[in-house]
Amino acid sequence: MKQNINNYKTGINFLDLKPPYSNLETAQTVIIPVPFDSTSTWKKGADWGPAALIDASSHLELYDIETDTEVYKQGIYTHEAAIDLTSPAKMAASVYRTFQFYTDKKLFPVIIGGEHSVSIGAIQAASAQYNNLSVLQLDAHTDLRREYEGSKYNHACVMARAQECASVVQVGIRSMDISEKAYADFSRIFLAEKIYQHDEWMEQAIGLLSDNVYITVDLDVFDPAIMPATGTPEPGGLLWHQVLLLLKKVFMNRHIVGCDVVELCPGAAYNADFLAAKLLYKMLSYYFAYKNLISPGK
Repeated sequence: MKQNINNYKTGINFLDLKPPYSNLETAQTVIIPVPFDSTSTWKKGADWGPAALIDASSHLELYDIETDTEVYKQGIYTHEAAIDLTSPAKMAASVYRTFQFYTDKKLFPVIIGGEHSVSIGAIQAASAQYNNLSVLQLDAHTDLRREYEGSKYNHACVMARAQECASVVQVGIRSMDISEKAYADFSRIFLAEKIYQHDEWMEQAIGLLSDNVYITVDLDVFDPAIMPATGTPEPGGLLWHQVLLLLKKVFMNRHIVGCDVVELCPGAAYNADFLAAKLLYKMLSYYFAYKNLISPGK
């Protein structure tokens, strides 16, 4: 399937920032769009996700009330959508190289997808750079298939690949195939139905994370009532403040080495594009507000 890379709005930065805040030379964060949607198995269109998120971000208020910060002033560079999209494996390798390039430059890397397979290269790169890595997955699905439809880089295999190089904590899960059960560690899985009415589980989840953490947010972790624009929506998802509270606690207590927001499948529900953009901005606000509380892991 041909990817919508040509529809990516070249020249438009995250938040529509202008110099000096958008310059690579002074940035502390890099946004890496990956408009890839080759292996998704129901609704296509996640390759439009990066452009939709970036477009919606230009309408955000740049002052974050909660952290009393304007994180854009830290500098946010938007990488061009020049990832190799010719196959899932080549895409993952390209994301790996791009992630590593910017972390070597000491920038905080953020991937925006695209289907969930775009996370594989980033997780593998983070694992190569940091010992004792944990991956915190916010998602409706376990994504633990060893292989799916002939590919180990399918969106249904993301956390199987993550398990090969990191420990995994999964939050918001409410759907899986029976074949994944053998690979699921239910002591590290926080099912949506078990966590919906209280927040005590959050401390337990954070306690399972190592010092260095990569965060991957599949937007279908949210209930479809507030996030309908995903390729594989599942009823019974988490709500906005519940997700933010968990993320805030993680950013306050662990060294975050990178993150992603994936599986935005934009359409008529433009409020979903805005939610995805604001979520990303909130994550950056938490990162810079609390990063000095945490010593980098080895």
